[in-house]
Amino acid sequence: MKQNSLGKEEKEKKAPPGKKILKRIAVLTSGGDCSGMNACIRSITRTALQQGIEVYGFRKGFQGVLSNDFISLDNRSVSSKIGRGGTFLQSARCLEFKTPEGLQLGYDNLIDLGIDGLAVIGGDGSLTGAQKLHEKGFPTIGIPASIDNDLFGTDMSIGTDTALNAIVHAVDMIRDTASSHDRMFIIEVMGRNCGYLALASAVACGAEAAIIPEIPTNCDIIARRLKRRFKEKKTNSIILVAEGASSASQIAEELQNKVGYDSRVSVLGHIQRGGNATVFDRILASKLGRNAVFALEEGQSGIMMTYSKGTYSSIELTEVIRQQRPLSQGLLELAGLLEN
Repeated sequence: MKQNSLGKEEKEKKAPPGKKILKRIAVLTSGGDCSGMNACIRSITRTALQQGIEVYGFRKGFQGVLSNDFISLDNRSVSSKIGRGGTFLQSARCLEFKTPEGLQLGYDNLIDLGIDGLAVIGGDGSLTGAQKLHEKGFPTIGIPASIDNDLFGTDMSIGTDTALNAIVHAVDMIRDTASSHDRMFIIEVMGRNCGYLALASAVACGAEAAIIPEIPTNCDIIARRLKRRFKEKKTNSIILVAEGASSASQIAEELQNKVGYDSRVSVLGHIQRGGNATVFDRILASKLGRNAVFALEEGQSGIMMTYSKGTYSSIELTEVIRQQRPLSQGLLELAGLLEN
């Protein structure tokens, strides 16, 4: 028996062949919140506990690492969290961690607490922080969580499917009033540098156009299509705009005098981030969380867990950070085919 850095007694244990001895790991959620993060924390916690590993959760992302703000996680603390939106560990952006001094403080705190490995759940900025810790020699695994679905190397990130379902639900309701009043609705969705949400939801909702940052916007072409619909007595039109491409109000202003529809603007905003996680996100988050614990046990670090072509695997964090996930050409072609 010996005392650990938190004053608790531990039994010496031997690692099975090919496994690393892990006594204590930690998890944090960083950057923008999304549904499915809680399911991932739950999976990490319960998988680790089954392996005889203690688990700690840092509050408010990397800020919690710098301030030693953490809680002990057990089966009870993650109970009933699997479907809940957001993150019960909370999230924040931490500029201090980006500095050499902040990184060193975070590293020192992790070592002093006897943490053997860290799982970081978040988007590109969070995974950059994870890579910095890895480069400093601390075992760190990234888990993709971003409603924008803009992370390279994975087909889906945690939170994307729930956000899409929220958008589709909202657009379907807006379509009802649009058809009642012969109106055109320009609906702004999230997507700073990636138009996946706008494009995928446009296909799912039967929208007349999707305006995304990856492709230059041509309002004249859109206007001609909408005028044709108006002449054909089609009673409404829906246009989805990714916030990184333009604003809904700007597109409405450009189209207002070019088509026959009365126009309205709707900005969906943060409702896209919240809500109970979908079945897909719950399973995705649970599998990625489990795999992160196994990867740490195998002595891996500096990687992100992935889901690609139906297979769960991993990719180097350097690859994720260096590149942006390309736009799906198949989805783009499908959207073009179905627009009318």
